[in-house]
Amino acid sequence: MGVKRRFFWFALAFIGILLLFLAYIPQHTGVMAQEYEPGREGDKINSSPDNNVEIKPADGSGSLTLGAVAAEENLEVTVYEQGIALVKERREINLESGVNQVEYSDIASGIDPASVIIEDPENKDTVILEQNYEYDLANSSGLLEKYLGREIAVTGRDGETYNGTLLNYEGNSIVLKTGAERVVVIQDISKIELADSSRLSARPVLIWQISSPVAGKRELLISYLTSGISWKADYALISNENDTEADIRGWVNIDNRAGITYENASLKLVSGEINRVSPSEQPLSERAEEAAADETKSATPFTEENLSEYHLYILERPATLKNNQEKQISLFSVNSVPVEKELVYDSARGEKVRICLTLENSNETGLGRPLPAGIVKVYKTDYAGELQFLGEDRIEHIPQNEKLEITIGSAFDLTATRNQTDYQRISDNVERVSYEIEINNSKSEVQNVTVVEHLFGEWKILESSDSYDKTDAFTIEFRVTVPAKGTKTISYTVERRF
Repeated sequence: MGVKRRFFWFALAFIGILLLFLAYIPQHTGVMAQEYEPGREGDKINSSPDNNVEIKPADGSGSLTLGAVAAEENLEVTVYEQGIALVKERREINLESGVNQVEYSDIASGIDPASVIIEDPENKDTVILEQNYEYDLANSSGLLEKYLGREIAVTGRDGETYNGTLLNYEGNSIVLKTGAERVVVIQDISKIELADSSRLSARPVLIWQISSPVAGKRELLISYLTSGISWKADYALISNENDTEADIRGWVNIDNRAGITYENASLKLVSGEINRVSPSEQPLSERAEEAAADETKSATPFTEENLSEYHLYILERPATLKNNQEKQISLFSVNSVPVEKELVYDSARGEKVRICLTLENSNETGLGRPLPAGIVKVYKTDYAGELQFLGEDRIEHIPQNEKLEITIGSAFDLTATRNQTDYQRISDNVERVSYEIEINNSKSEVQNVTVVEHLFGEWKILESSDSYDKTDAFTIEFRVTVPAKGTKTISYTVERRF
């Protein structure tokens, strides 16, 4: 009986130890399986407490949080005309001594991972050991790719549901290996159910391994380039009755398609053609702009300075760039700028007589600033005092003290024809050619027209019906008056040597 009693107590003790071990296992597994959960789709960067980055030390001993600094210092966005932006964000961070794992999810969907720079101004020994870029697009192809070899449930159009391991997918066809060790091909799919999508993220995530020599709170500067943000300049020119003066409004149009909202950002714009190795993205479709007829003169919100060989425009107040939003901000407003209206016929640019407005971009005219490339819309009041649209033109970058020419349309009452009237081959490399330009005016008042002719090679005018100005080595201009309801004919002979 003594042996049986000892065996009984031994078995009872073994069962007790086993029960304690089984009770401990679920708790321990739950801790080890704890995963990072991506933040909700708020997609904005700001200084709110909800917007932080979860940090997990490499040994899994706990987590730290990354907080924001003051709003006015937290975020800076520099936008380029080529559809990219440089984003710089300051964050306070508690780092453990050793290697820390940082998961950073509040970033643009167009981020260039290779452009990410992390700086610790307080400790230069802080080193980024590794960076992983994860972006699981929430579309069917991306999800199914992640679930190859995993359990899913597929419902056909007939309502029948199949559970099994995903072997392959193509178009609307899915191949499953069911529990009965059979392979089923479902070709008409109604619904697909995924058992666990916690590891998938609809937004990009950067995962860093950061080595810190010491523990403590520091402020990190995070910088990266992203596509999807662009800016351009737009101008509204309101001419007076005689086309001698104009009020000019300059606008900055910023288009944010980066997949994230930038809240209260310090905004900078770079004007100029930067060199990029990869082809730039297709420009975003242009949208209609409203007229600036009722705008009042205000202080210039942007300051301008040189940046290498480019021009940098700095907004003097924070701005919020919402995702999928176009924002217009005033660049400048100048009144009573002297302008000159010209009627120009240049056969190299078409058979129409163009209507042009010219002005000087100088301090004397009230402009005197670098003008970024953009579209100029021209308006004028009619006899009833109502504003009317005359036309628009695209201008290139106009430096200070350069002449600005805007083509707004073609003259209705003027027509022009140009003909070659004679040709002589003097020698192998010399020719003599005669031209005649005829301009008809159906208007009941005289019209002043500038006729532009382009000459090539080594040339010399032998005969001319009118005086001309040589504007450069290969261009001459005739400034003539066309009588009311009449015609003006210009003829000349040029000898060209090649």
